[in-house]
Amino acid sequence: MLEEKLKNVREKSPLIHNITNYVTVNDCANVVLACGASPIMADDQEEVAEITSICTGLNINIGTLNSRTIESMLIAGKKANELHHPVVLDPVGVGASTLRTQTALKLLDEIQFSVIRGNISEIKTLALGSGTTKGVDANIADKVTKENIKEVVRFAQEFSRKTGAVIAITGAIDLVCNQEKAFAIENGHAMMSSITGTGCQLSALTASFISANPAHLLEATLAAVCTMGLAGEIAHTRLTHLDGNASYRNYIIDAIYNMTPQQLQEGAKYQEVLFKKRGQL
Repeated sequence: MLEEKLKNVREKSPLIHNITNYVTVNDCANVVLACGASPIMADDQEEVAEITSICTGLNINIGTLNSRTIESMLIAGKKANELHHPVVLDPVGVGASTLRTQTALKLLDEIQFSVIRGNISEIKTLALGSGTTKGVDANIADKVTKENIKEVVRFAQEFSRKTGAVIAITGAIDLVCNQEKAFAIENGHAMMSSITGTGCQLSALTASFISANPAHLLEATLAAVCTMGLAGEIAHTRLTHLDGNASYRNYIIDAIYNMTPQQLQEGAKYQEVLFKKRGQL
């Protein structure tokens, strides 16, 4: 399943429009290139609709939100919907300020998103309309664990039902779900949290995967999340005692660039989250 999704990215090389944040924009562009897609970064209101029109998919990230780009996001998102292009929302830090929360909710109200990807605190804030975050990080109280995973899945699936989007919740345990199915992924390494923007990179990667596999949004999102996590594992094996988080960031991009479909299929650590049917013990 995952093998085919990466093959399609490499073969189709979709052009991805990213309206993303200036902290991680270069890394996002390089991750898109590494997986086999092509990035374009444009956020001026005068050209976003035109740029979206020539692309295959759109990635909207509110990480360094400003009043100039809010309207650009809305214009690009509506144009992508009009053209039936897949759209990813990364609601970075939603809940940390009134502007972020109101903007994310407005985007959610006016644009049909294919995938919404964030940490558990961000997803809860979007779903409930308000919340708190630790800056752009998840609150420790919201942590997804093996003990509460089914509860979180039920919550995410209800949010998927309301939005019509695949919901990707990333953390120590990643969750990818739609209304019918849910997957838990345990790829990755704890050191990934020491790099600014691995989540932003994953959203750009997800836009690449779903644009190359538009008929299989759930599976393509799963493949993207597994690719990023596996790259984090592979990159960590390359570190020497002289390397730090800067080297690790580069090794992650290298790992995505060099990853084969077979390597992804064999290295992905995921399983479907199943619920007992009524009447079963």
